[in-house]
Amino acid sequence: MRLCRFTTLGHPPRHGLLKADLLHVLKAGYPEPGAPVESLLTGEALPLLEVRLLAPVEPGKIVAVGLNYRAHAKEMNKPVPEIPRIFIKPSTSVIGPEDTILLPPQSQQVDHEGELGVVIGRRAWGLTEADALSAVLGYTCVNDVTARDLQVQDGQQYTRAKGFDTFCPLGPWIETELMADNTNVSLTVNGTRRQHGSTADMVFNLPRLLSFITSIMTLMPGDVISTGTPPGVARMVDGDVVEVTVAGIGTLRNPVKARAAP
Repeated sequence: MRLCRFTTLGHPPRHGLLKADLLHVLKAGYPEPGAPVESLLTGEALPLLEVRLLAPVEPGKIVAVGLNYRAHAKEMNKPVPEIPRIFIKPSTSVIGPEDTILLPPQSQQVDHEGELGVVIGRRAWGLTEADALSAVLGYTCVNDVTARDLQVQDGQQYTRAKGFDTFCPLGPWIETELMADNTNVSLTVNGTRRQHGSTADMVFNLPRLLSFITSIMTLMPGDVISTGTPPGVARMVDGDVVEVTVAGIGTLRNPVKARAAP
């Protein structure tokens, strides 16, 4: 299933089930992981071209994973972590498909990082690796935008570099059925591919990440795990168009614009 949030003229944001190019409106929210969606259907359906897609969730938190691809750790001249290296991106960094990534005046090097996102579907704490995926509603595309120069200045503290408004594009929807342990993640800028890798190359797989994270904090419905980026991260500039594609999900597209100083 492909689940999404959307808006139309005169309506607040709503949830929907996407089939082909037709969006079937849901009564309220998404089903729990593994639950049937039929009881949530309103009977209303809209052409996809007539709606504006939003970020598919409004996460309370985004838990991101650093250096989770060996080739990316190598290009950053950093050792491969022995345990998952996690950090938090604020909910205010989230934008949806076609929304604009704003380059802050404080940074001279803002990089793209295309990633697979895991969307949590139920309250989860203390997951084992064996049952970890039972808490997953589905998967989406993420761009973990990073002010690289500020990250270098701040050393091991990632909050400033990763936390600007618009620095976490999500979308275009949630795919509930995906072979997430072996799927391709790629990113293009203005049509030229810069990043490409397979989730099979992750240092820590999804069950390990979910078990590790929920040994520290409770994950809530709508929270997102951003699972790390393959090699090829590079700078974005004003006027670029960035597209993150995860095989089996789709493409998240965002324009880039310089933001004036406040």
